[in-house]
Amino acid sequence: MSRKQLIDLTKRHLAHATAGTVDQAPEIFRVPASHYTDPERWQHEVDRIFKRLPLVLAFSAELRENHAYRALEVCGMPVLLVRDGHGEMRAFVNMCSHRGAQVVAEGTGQARRFMCPYHAWTYDSQGQLVAVLDADEFGELDRACLGLTPLPVNERAGMIFVVLSPGASFDFETSLCGYGEILEHLGLKDAHWVGRQSVEGPNWKIAYDGYLDFYHLPILHRKSFGPDIGNKAVYDAWGPHQRVGMPLPGLTGLANKPEEEWPTSVLLAGIWTLFPHISIATFDADGPFYMISQLFPGSAVDRSVTLQTFLSPQPPSAERKVKIQQQMEFLRHVVRDEDYATGLGIGRALATGAKSHVHFGRNEGGGQTFHSWVDALIDTETEDLLPLFSRTVGPKVR
Repeated sequence: MSRKQLIDLTKRHLAHATAGTVDQAPEIFRVPASHYTDPERWQHEVDRIFKRLPLVLAFSAELRENHAYRALEVCGMPVLLVRDGHGEMRAFVNMCSHRGAQVVAEGTGQARRFMCPYHAWTYDSQGQLVAVLDADEFGELDRACLGLTPLPVNERAGMIFVVLSPGASFDFETSLCGYGEILEHLGLKDAHWVGRQSVEGPNWKIAYDGYLDFYHLPILHRKSFGPDIGNKAVYDAWGPHQRVGMPLPGLTGLANKPEEEWPTSVLLAGIWTLFPHISIATFDADGPFYMISQLFPGSAVDRSVTLQTFLSPQPPSAERKVKIQQQMEFLRHVVRDEDYATGLGIGRALATGAKSHVHFGRNEGGGQTFHSWVDALIDTETEDLLPLFSRTVGPKVR
C-alpha cells in the first residue's frame, strides 16, 4: 500500500478527531453466550477456522538464516518450520514417516539434518528422507515417497503463514484481501527478534474481543496504562483483518502540516490485527518495538494460549534489551492480570447460562466484524473459502 493510501486512512481518523466522533455500526450486535461456552461449536471453530485459514506461526526475524528451524505444536498438530539451504521457507507436519514419532523437539535452532529420536530416520531441510537406519535389513523403500508431510506456507511482511491442512492448496494473497501491502509498511521483515513469552487465557474469542476493544481501556487498565487514555476507536477493515485506531485530539495538528511531513509513526499508529489470531501493537523503550500476540485455542473451550513475540525495528543495545525486558514483564502483567483475568471471569459467568447473549455496541464495530466472520466461516462447510473473502461480511462501520 502506498504512502498516499496510508494518508487517506489517517485523514479519516483526523476527521473523527476534529468532529469529536467515533466509528459507528448500524445497530447493536448480539452474540449468543453459548458461542463462547459450547464445546461442539468450539471444535467447529478449531476445525473450520484454525485448521483451514493461514496462521502466523513464526517471523522472518527468528528464522533468517538458512537451515534455521522452529518446532511447535498448534491446535494439536506438531509443526516444523525450516528455511532450507536455498533460503526458501518450508513447513511440515513434525512426524516421522516410519512410526509417527515427532522428529524435532519443540524449540528453535539450526540444522541441516533432522534425525528422528525413535529409530534415527533422517530428513534434510527440504523434508526429504535421506537416511534409514540399517536400510539393508529394514527392506526396500521408495524414499521419495516418505519425506516429511508438507504444509502450505507463505512468507509475507516478515511473518510466516502456515495452513494446518496437509495437501491443501491455498491462495494466501486472496485471503489477505490487500492487507499484505499495508503490513509491509510496519517493517517487520527487517526487524530484530528480542524475546517471547506465553500467557494462558480464557476462551479464544473472549481474549480476541479485547484486542479489538478500546472501550475498556481507561476502565480496566486504570492502574496500569492510566485513567486518561481514550476509549474511542476508528476501524479500518480488509476482509476479516482490521486496524483499530484512536481519533486522538492530537491528530488535529496534522491539518496544518503538508501531508509529506506527516510522521510515519502517526500513519501506522493503532493495533493491526490479522484474523483469526494476530494482534500487532507498538510500544516504546527508548525507541519503538512491536509486541505481536499470537492467540491460539487451548485444550478446551474455556482456555487459550497467547504467545507474545517482541521485535525491534533497530538492533537493540544491551541497555535497551534490559528496558525491553522490563516492558515485556509489564505487558505480561497487564494481559495476564487485567485482560485475561477478567476474561476468565467472563467465561465462568457466561457458562452459568444466566444471560442468553452478550452485546456489542454501535461503537464496538470491530467486535461485530470479528464475530460476523467467525459465524460465516463456521457456516461454510466447503473447503473452498476464497469466495468468502471476495464479499463483505459484517457491518458497514463508519
